[in-house]
Amino acid sequence: MENEYTKIRKEKLENLKKLGVDPYPYSFDKKYSTDQALKLKVGTKKVSLAGRLMLIRDMGRLCFAHIQDESGKIQIAFNEKDIGKEKYKFFIKNFDLGDFIGVEGEMFKTHKGEITVLVKKFEMLSKALRPLPDKWHGLTDTEERYRHRYLDLIFNKEVKEKFILRNKIVKSLTDFLESKNFLQVDTPIIQAMAGGAIAAPFKTRYNAYDSDVYLRIAPELYLKRLIVGGFERVYEIGKCFRNEGVDNNHNPEFTIIEFYCAYADYNDLMKLTEEMFVKMIKQVFGKNFCICDGKKIEFKKTFARKTFMQVTGGKVSDEAFKEGIKKLIQPTFVTDHPTELLPLAKKNKDGKTVQSFQLIINGSEIVKAYSELNDPQDQLERFKEQDKNRKKGDKEAHAVDYDYVEALEYGMPPTAGWGLGVDRLVKILTNSETLREVMLFPYMREKK
Repeated sequence: MENEYTKIRKEKLENLKKLGVDPYPYSFDKKYSTDQALKLKVGTKKVSLAGRLMLIRDMGRLCFAHIQDESGKIQIAFNEKDIGKEKYKFFIKNFDLGDFIGVEGEMFKTHKGEITVLVKKFEMLSKALRPLPDKWHGLTDTEERYRHRYLDLIFNKEVKEKFILRNKIVKSLTDFLESKNFLQVDTPIIQAMAGGAIAAPFKTRYNAYDSDVYLRIAPELYLKRLIVGGFERVYEIGKCFRNEGVDNNHNPEFTIIEFYCAYADYNDLMKLTEEMFVKMIKQVFGKNFCICDGKKIEFKKTFARKTFMQVTGGKVSDEAFKEGIKKLIQPTFVTDHPTELLPLAKKNKDGKTVQSFQLIINGSEIVKAYSELNDPQDQLERFKEQDKNRKKGDKEAHAVDYDYVEALEYGMPPTAGWGLGVDRLVKILTNSETLREVMLFPYMREKK
């Protein structure tokens, strides 16, 4: 059925061309958004709008339609008396739902009280060759919503609002860092060695250099090289890639905000994190809490704290940790991880744990931070220990990065580093079920 509709639309397209009408013009002088137009006084003239046709009701010599742009919808009206018989007929014959139209007209109010634009001029801005679904099945078919996110955004206002909210959350966080004199930088995404975290990388080939390379699993080691180079506060926001499983809280491609602060330790960063989150929640949501999974999550000035061993019941394993944090609903700092779990962090005086914390919210890891290891000899030994595990078959173990060790040998001041999973945070703050809900175009398995 869709093919038949597409055929009809293509015939209309050809008809427009024969009439000398460009169905895909270069631009349009759009002076108002729909929400701005709705605030104009009745009688305002020469109001130009543009958007997608979402409804057409032909009543003979009078036609009402709705156009939708980024800000919302507005009603427009075509009256044969105002635009003439030929132009009225042209609109009815050549325009379909989904087409983009530009209009100029006068604001008036219908007898039902609806603010409307009485069209005086109009033009085709883009002919849609596929009809919009009458009843968008993506409302119930989650996978199709992700595959056709553009349709999801057209029909589901709450989806678009969620991504606008994501933008506000990220902007608040980066504005906070800028206010603390952090410098935004860019580091390589294609790396000769995947480092900065314990994870399996994506491997690819750099033909120009005849070398095997990796998509970065973290920007950490390059950001710390900048600290060695004399920058004292740097941050980066960007994509990282880990060749791992997919579930509600994991996706191989994800967005991270990571920063490094010279002359600070993990205690300083816990205070900074509390200040950042309290300010962001208030700024974006106008309150100090959010609702997620039916639970009220409050962002108080001071977050709760527990040690790694308290959370795991004394067990030294990542599995025990993941099980233990499920009970942590309110923002909680889990501190002092075992040394072997964080090979890039500075040891506590006990020698068994490192100066580290993870911020847990609603049972999910949101932030990982620690006092950075800046002893090159200690770092080399830990790399070698990791490399032994790697050679035994541990694909996630860290390889020895001799170039980074060399950088440390030139001296790095006391430094603390911090990384935040943007997708996980947005998932919680928008009360979403999965990370894919807050990623515009998540990777999807090819259809058979």
